[in-house]
Amino acid sequence: MAVQAKFPVTRADIERVVAAFYARVRVHPGLGPVFAVHVEDWPSHEARVADFWANAILRERRYDGNPVRVHQEAGNVRPGMFETWLALFDQVLQAELTPEQAMAWSALAHRIGGSLRAGVVEKMRGPGGVPILR
Repeated sequence: MAVQAKFPVTRADIERVVAAFYARVRVHPGLGPVFAVHVEDWPSHEARVADFWANAILRERRYDGNPVRVHQEAGNVRPGMFETWLALFDQVLQAELTPEQAMAWSALAHRIGGSLRAGVVEKMRGPGGVPILR
């Protein structure tokens, strides 16, 4: 029995959205430098992120990473960056997909983004829960 996708998108849709998103990220004044420190092989990074989204949406089992840990260990990811990331991602979703697909994927991205942000914020707290601003 095949596992049903969370909403109707294809692997090709996912790869197209990921490629369009990272094309914008690379030239974004706030996000571009953050990613440039960590990503040396953009095609490989985009394939990994496409696997992440295919896992989350299509329920494929190709991705086995830990995105919270990756963002915690990056060292230059700040909680406020997630709003910028999500706004840019929403722009790409609206440009590349139908309104229904964009809305469904955006809702999922915002839930995941909230979890990632919470993980980064928790990692950046010191004794007594006081935020550590780096």
